[in-house]
Amino acid sequence: MNRAFSRKKDKTWMHTPEALSKHYIPYNVKFLGSTEVEQPKGTEVVRDAVRKLKFARHIKKSEGQKTPKVELQISIYGVKILDPKTKEVQHNCQLHRISFCADDKTDKRIFTFICKDSESNKHLCYVFDSEKCAEEITLTIGQAFDLAYRKFLESGGKDVETRKQIAGLQKRINELETENMELKNKVQDLENQLRITQVHTSPAGSVTPKSPSTDIFDMVPFSPISPQSSTPTRNGTQPPPVPSRSAEIKRDLFGAEPFDPFSCGAGDFPPDIQSKLDEMQEGFKMGLTLEGTVFCLDPLDSKC
Repeated sequence: MNRAFSRKKDKTWMHTPEALSKHYIPYNVKFLGSTEVEQPKGTEVVRDAVRKLKFARHIKKSEGQKTPKVELQISIYGVKILDPKTKEVQHNCQLHRISFCADDKTDKRIFTFICKDSESNKHLCYVFDSEKCAEEITLTIGQAFDLAYRKFLESGGKDVETRKQIAGLQKRINELETENMELKNKVQDLENQLRITQVHTSPAGSVTPKSPSTDIFDMVPFSPISPQSSTPTRNGTQPPPVPSRSAEIKRDLFGAEPFDPFSCGAGDFPPDIQSKLDEMQEGFKMGLTLEGTVFCLDPLDSKC
């Protein structure tokens, strides 16, 4: 039996929206482990994963190892797998990365979900023994996905294009800042070359008449209005002041400080915001398939 994640015609969600959006729903379960799978969805896919992990667990049991207990925290922000004593997060599965969730109708304890790993981009199947509440946990994950998808559409989803434009603008500004610094460096180099040329072309022993606007060292007297020094050109006019290369504050081509749309905080938006938003759009668009079916061929030993 398949259940679409939205469940528009089924009003049997088990929790209030506030419980999943402002808090989380905890479950104490046993963690059989996770294994890589080739597909993001499919009953046969999770059936093979359960077989593999149950076989590995039976081997560990024969060696005296018990199935570890973990705490699941389900909310609109994802499914966290924590150590029940230290509360250390072992895995953090974001909802838009979860594509398939299933429970076994013949064994009320076993449930599993498939999640795309954020680092390797591989699909991993997580399998749990939930003490006869597998269907409840499956439905809770489905409800959390539904709420997260709606929240994404109401907030981030509507602003995707705007945020992409801001990210593109920020990239262009950074490029202009780089070009600006290169131009400043070239102007400084040209000014230095001009000074050297004027020194070498002056006749030996001759005294060049000084303009009343310069001092005995051929420098423009210091003025609070024009703190930068400059060298007169051959026609007697002064070149525009050149900003110092060692200036600590970078400014753009118009002399203003660079615009930073992310100045509200580095943690508010990731540097690769465009790819992140695209990833979330793709994940939510794929949807979450909730499926209850028989995929366990042998019952799990309750004493493991």
